Amino acid sequence: MDKLIVNTASIEKRFALVRNNIVEEIIFDRPEQRSLVGNIYFGTVTKVLPGMNAAFIDIGEEKNAYLHRDVLAAYVLSPERSIDKEKKSVSTFVHQGEKLLVQVDKDATGPKGPRVTGIIEITGDNLIYMPKGRYVAVSKKIVDEKEHLRSVGMKLKSEDEGLIFRTSSTSATQEEMENELNSLRSQYAKLLEKAGTLKKPGIIYQKDTFTQMVLDSITQMSSGEVIIDDLSLKNFITNKNPNIKITYYNGKENIFSHHRIEHEIDKALKRIVWLDNGAYLIFDETEALTIIDVNTGKFSGKNDYQDTIVKTNTLAAIEIARQLKLRDVGGIVLIDFINMQNDKDKRYIQETIEKEFQKDKTRTKIIGFTSLGILQLTRKKTKVSLSEALQVKCAVCDGTGRILSAETIAFRLERELLEHRNSDAEAVLIETTIEVKEAIEPHLEMVEEWLHFKVYFSIQSSATHYYVVKQFGNHDEIAQKAGEPY
Repeated sequence: MDKLIVNTASIEKRFALVRNNIVEEIIFDRPEQRSLVGNIYFGTVTKVLPGMNAAFIDIGEEKNAYLHRDVLAAYVLSPERSIDKEKKSVSTFVHQGEKLLVQVDKDATGPKGPRVTGIIEITGDNLIYMPKGRYVAVSKKIVDEKEHLRSVGMKLKSEDEGLIFRTSSTSATQEEMENELNSLRSQYAKLLEKAGTLKKPGIIYQKDTFTQMVLDSITQMSSGEVIIDDLSLKNFITNKNPNIKITYYNGKENIFSHHRIEHEIDKALKRIVWLDNGAYLIFDETEALTIIDVNTGKFSGKNDYQDTIVKTNTLAAIEIARQLKLRDVGGIVLIDFINMQNDKDKRYIQETIEKEFQKDKTRTKIIGFTSLGILQLTRKKTKVSLSEALQVKCAVCDGTGRILSAETIAFRLERELLEHRNSDAEAVLIETTIEVKEAIEPHLEMVEEWLHFKVYFSIQSSATHYYVVKQFGNHDEIAQKAGEPY
């Protein structure tokens, strides 16, 4: 049974999809991290880069947007054959200073700005309208009526227009779809009118992304229940989806805590994920890619070693697919399964993970195993991952997850002090942590012999190991400052 838990009783809005009592997806919506995907902007071309076949667009946001030649309206609408168009540079279709309507299809990540397309999509209940799309497509979930809908689409649209038939279009009449198309055309005309009033780049259409994502998730539920802590949103969704059970939650405890979603969020941020059989996964997310290591851990199996490996890798494949969806990890993913000698076993594991990703609405491509036994896959990235949304780079370790050891700092201190071994000082005062002091103490007598002066310490607590050479001076003065007898 599916459950959609919707938490809107705070500035941060969230919802979680629970399937068979297992949390499969958690979506966050924060004002400062709100996704720009679907927003339409009036932009100005700031730079055209033939070498990249792309242009950068000022859309009025912090970072300029990236626009590839192949999604320029001028490129798509060009009457030339595809083979001839592909030979032409981006500068043939766009120039610096040109004004364009663009729509965000991927949020900014790291140092990269958002990615945009010149093929605007306006979504209706049954249709997605593309004023300059020039093609007709049908949802992959529609099997029996594809050709009929394509035929209807070709009759409804003009030459330059494009249409995508959504799953719900199978229950709509042609008249209803035609009326909806005219309404979407009217919306686009208003966008053009609004763009004409702008003197500088800026947004002209912003989606209510959270409500839309909730509605989209509900349409994917064949049965189940939606539980919401906001009465007005509950009533709105009930009107949109009269055939699904929608419950209003008004308990004192936060709805996510009540349904143990907070616990799942904490688990999804951890580096180590334990499997039911005692094996575990290690997730390492970097800017370039995500690496997952599978370990047998406490699981030793009951039969032969190869059987243990296959069972562990099977459990791992299922959990990895769930974790990638839950953490919303995108981009390149490399999975280091426990080594399998048999190609049949590798095919089985690959088929297992492919089957699990069929439940994922985000497009995933399984590349296959490398000669080193690493399974490669890519998952489309449209927004920041869960860890990027909820965590920041560690100020202590600068995002590496590691800091310099007390021993390393102690040896650095020793080397710096040796640079002063010919000074006239009788003593030196060092501010440092207790761990650094303890690391250097076994060698301190020898160091002081080399230096020909006494070393005193002022101990401070710190999350990182460090030292500061505070003062050189006479023995009595430094000892007094260190608080030691002299």
